Amino acid sequence: MARINLLPWREQLREQRKQQFVATLIGVLLAGAALVFLADQVFGRMIEQQQARNAYIRQEITALDARIKEISELRKKRQELIDRTKVIQDLQGNRPIVSRIFDQLVRTIPDGVYFSSVKMTGKNIAIEGVAETNNLISSLMRNHDASEWLTAPSLAEVKSIEGPEAGGEELSRFKLTVQQTRPSDQAKEQGAQP
Repeated sequence: MARINLLPWREQLREQRKQQFVATLIGVLLAGAALVFLADQVFGRMIEQQQARNAYIRQEITALDARIKEISELRKKRQELIDRTKVIQDLQGNRPIVSRIFDQLVRTIPDGVYFSSVKMTGKNIAIEGVAETNNLISSLMRNHDASEWLTAPSLAEVKSIEGPEAGGEELSRFKLTVQQTRPSDQAKEQGAQP
């Protein structure tokens, strides 16, 4: 006789496989969830570290910006001090020039010529005066031209005056301009010209 197994072994096997599949599925899901949780923690820490680095860099950038601003202010103050020092040095260097110019004006004036006004504007000196003759005005201009501190005399106007204003004599009123120079400036100009 043939042996027939009537026990539900196939259903039991199916049920057993189903339980194994569910257990494996739950294990995979738990492993996946644990892996996602660990990845989230790792990436979260990496993001926090990067944010901390970014905050540190921003803080350093702010500090460097403050230093750069301070350096630019110091450079500005330094330039102002250099400009002030230069002005003071120029004033110290130019102080004796005015007395030299007046000394040269006195040395170059011939007898019979009198100045009524002397105005200095920059390097130009405007002279108004009275001379006994026109030759004395020419002599004055030659003396100015020969001076180391005066150059380029230019006669603007000559008028003859008579009568009570001249004291009964015939005099010449003149207006003359001359430029102030330094002996070192003249040497430079002559050295530059062939």
